[in-house]
Amino acid sequence: MTIDAHPSALSGLVDVHTHAIDVDLPDLQRTFPDDHWPTIERTSETDASLMFGRDTYRRIDHRCWSPDARLADMDREDVAVQVLSPIPVTFCYRASAAGAAELASAQNEFFARIVRRHPSRFAALGAVALQDPDRAVDEMRRCMRQPGFLGVEIGTQVAGTELADPSLDRFFRRRARARRPCSGSSERPGSLAPGGQSRIGFRSWHAHRDRTGRSALIIGGALSRRPTVRICLAHGGGALPAMIGRLDKGAIIAADSPDLPSRLVHELWCDSLTYHRQALDAAVEVFGRDHVVFGSDYPFPAMPEPIDDIVADLPTDLRHRICRTNLEEHYGALLGSGPDPLPAAGRHRRTHGGPVALDAG
Repeated sequence: MTIDAHPSALSGLVDVHTHAIDVDLPDLQRTFPDDHWPTIERTSETDASLMFGRDTYRRIDHRCWSPDARLADMDREDVAVQVLSPIPVTFCYRASAAGAAELASAQNEFFARIVRRHPSRFAALGAVALQDPDRAVDEMRRCMRQPGFLGVEIGTQVAGTELADPSLDRFFRRRARARRPCSGSSERPGSLAPGGQSRIGFRSWHAHRDRTGRSALIIGGALSRRPTVRICLAHGGGALPAMIGRLDKGAIIAADSPDLPSRLVHELWCDSLTYHRQALDAAVEVFGRDHVVFGSDYPFPAMPEPIDDIVADLPTDLRHRICRTNLEEHYGALLGSGPDPLPAAGRHRRTHGGPVALDAG
């Protein structure tokens, strides 16, 4: 099956919340038998089960691993670019750090192969073994040297440790200053100029952890300790827009913060995957119209139907911002043609926001 990737790359949505997984994951159970690891059990050419340990985590199909299948859907749904990211069950934060690092590296190589094959249609968020911040930094640097990587995706908690915990500061503070020599440009998205900011994606999937974890980023001083990091929250920021008034009131009562949470939250980003127009409106109001990007959760059943359903009737300027230009103003024009379409990172940076770190999942 041969698909010309370029024609539809000139228009359409940029979807930052999609998932992919290699059908040939490393067999970590042999090397690290005391932990549970994800594996893929093929049931046909187009269907498989994603296993975690001995249990079935979810049924998946070839759209998870086949770029041709994804491209067919993208062309039909007017999606110009997908940002690939890991499935959260593959984070494996409670497992051996060495095994999780091996798994993260394998996943990043899989993403890199797809991006190299279709550079005008795919970008990626990498995986890291965050239970070992030093290993995580090393892998972040390695994958960000490759073209098309925009950041990394991480979970709400790391083996019970909240992301706001100071023990993770050294990961967030370390900068991935990777350069990839390339004709026509000295940098690509996924690389950083000297003195540039790290790009970290943030994902959560348990409702309680989502609520406490995202709030803690604001009220716990984590953002002020990590000023060079840009975080994008999945699913419209979860419960955060609904809680922001309560967080403000708590800060006023405690009188222990010079900035209200409703002001600090403007440093964060979110995706549009709220499934409800009023929830999206609340996210735009809380995070700002220039800090919301489009996400779909492709290729899972949680995708909106049609894929742009939640943004379809937005005002034209806002829809265009969410679906494309908010991202491009920080990473440059993603939607080019030719063999190397991703231009230099951050050439349209905003003075107040720095480069955005994406959460695509």
